[in-house]
Amino acid sequence: MGTVSVGILLATIDASIVNVALPTLVDELDTTFNTIQWVALGYLLTIATLTLGMGRLGDVIGKKALYTAGFSVFTIASVLSGLAPDVSWLIGFRVVQALGAVMILALGSAVLVEAFPPSERGKALGWLGTAVSLGIITGPVVGGLLISAFSWRAIFFVNLPVGIVGTILAIRYVPRTPPAPGQRFDFAGAFLLSASLFSLSLALTLGQNRGFVSPLILAAFGFAVLAGAGFVIVELRVDSPMLELRLFRDPMLSVSVLSGFLVFASLSATFFLFPFYLEGVLGFDIGTVGLLLGAAPLMVAVISPLSGTLSDRIGIRPLTLAGLVILTVTFLGFQTFGIDTSIPHYLILVIPVGIGIAVFQSPNNSAIMGSVPPEYMGVGGGILTLTRLLGQIAGIAVLGSVWAASVATASGGSLPDGGASAADPAAQVVGLQTTYLVAAAIMVVAVVIGAWGLSKERKGGLLLQENPSA
Repeated sequence: MGTVSVGILLATIDASIVNVALPTLVDELDTTFNTIQWVALGYLLTIATLTLGMGRLGDVIGKKALYTAGFSVFTIASVLSGLAPDVSWLIGFRVVQALGAVMILALGSAVLVEAFPPSERGKALGWLGTAVSLGIITGPVVGGLLISAFSWRAIFFVNLPVGIVGTILAIRYVPRTPPAPGQRFDFAGAFLLSASLFSLSLALTLGQNRGFVSPLILAAFGFAVLAGAGFVIVELRVDSPMLELRLFRDPMLSVSVLSGFLVFASLSATFFLFPFYLEGVLGFDIGTVGLLLGAAPLMVAVISPLSGTLSDRIGIRPLTLAGLVILTVTFLGFQTFGIDTSIPHYLILVIPVGIGIAVFQSPNNSAIMGSVPPEYMGVGGGILTLTRLLGQIAGIAVLGSVWAASVATASGGSLPDGGASAADPAAQVVGLQTTYLVAAAIMVVAVVIGAWGLSKERKGGLLLQENPSA
């Protein structure tokens, strides 16, 4: 548990530390909001493209070697990111960093689930949620302090000691579990899936600048569909598929994956836009911004283990539905944010976000991992990671476009040279309110799906009681 938690902590510290640094990077590297997004999006794009393939590779050849190598690659790339001379080099080193993160994130959950019995799966994943939240909390706080005291480069150097400790722990404590015999890596399936995910993610990220109906973006979407169709055909024919598609015949797995995608798509606006709102509109210094961004993750860290343990006892669906409802109501409450929002006002609205995430995420992760057979446990961890990251990529692309378009409309139809983040504060607030109205609508869809899942689960339970032989 400790070893996997360090790995998750390392990856999440880096993601959250970069978010709080984005406004600083725009100024220090003399670039624009649209360009600096690639510091975050390049990282997410790489992980989304490779995570399922890496998870399956771990199932085939063993998880320990890949998991340990992930620490080394991530740590070295972190140091190189801190030494980057300009934004292009920084984006390139972030891609290398993401390669290490893929190994850590895709295999960490699988390593953990193999170490705990099914009756404690929710509890174990709940503690993993705490590690994620501590990374998210630590990132903005430490990032704000480091940028204030030193420079943006220090936010990457901070990964060095954590990475060294993680590598040592992985070598010593991660068990060398032999893979199930007779498995082969499906290279054709891995290539087609990676091509499809890359094209889809690229279309989503470029679409907000070029327009989602431009020929290039439509071609990227079309290629994603064709590669995805080829992947399905290959997977249904090979003896050892990279992803066993028949797993998704289980409606509970499909509900969990879709709900998770929608949640993280909505949450992406919170963690991506709030640094610009807190610093650019409300005028808080970067140290205060870092502390304020840690409020919601702190609640996740406290509640996730309790939520996971409770799901082992009372079931998954009631908790996931409750979390979805909390998030929906909270996003609607964000309509009260303005140009003079106080810290207490902000905290009253943001703390329930952390509660909703914690109540939803640990049980939902347990449902996904519990639906995957042992020989596909690495893929199960990859599904968890991919669900989260595709949600974030889609959310940043779509909700980022909504924000920019809304700010432009409120600014009289066009944006200043510096982009939406350089617009008048009142216009930025209008954009923020519109964006969260769309996020709330997405969450309403997730609530409907969650309610259907709960109804399906209860009907299944009644049938099981009536026919024990089932």
